[in-house]
Amino acid sequence: MPTAPIYQIEVTDIHGKAHPMADFAGKVLLIVNTASKCGFTPQFEGLQALREELGDRGLEVLGFPCNQFLSQDPGENQQISEFCSLNYGVTFPMFAKLQVNGPGTHPLFELLKREAPGMMGSQKVKWNFTKFLVGRDGQVVRRYPPTARPESLRKDILELL
Repeated sequence: MPTAPIYQIEVTDIHGKAHPMADFAGKVLLIVNTASKCGFTPQFEGLQALREELGDRGLEVLGFPCNQFLSQDPGENQQISEFCSLNYGVTFPMFAKLQVNGPGTHPLFELLKREAPGMMGSQKVKWNFTKFLVGRDGQVVRRYPPTARPESLRKDILELL
């Protein structure tokens, strides 16, 4: 059993099935809090392109819908899943809607924020499509702002693959 703290966390997929993060041990992870009705929503296309290009080399993109920013992901999990699939051809794992800030923050995002703080040490996720890069060893490597386009992360991802 992998020992990195991230692998001790359990997440629920968009269809309601629980998964230990240990299922992704040994892969490079790009973890993103997503939203279906955000100006950054077209980034789903770039995330899917990265997954298609680098998935065979060990990259896994994980999408976590969040409705905490101007209610930009108000739908139920099934609606979100259909939206991502139909509009952006998303085949990477999507998970149940969760909270990334506040008292209801999911343990995964508590860990990500603690290990990769934002600007000036801030832990708060500022907006949808904040991205976290995790190495094959389960260590959180870096946080990227919502404005960072998925393709701009390619070099950093390649270094970890």
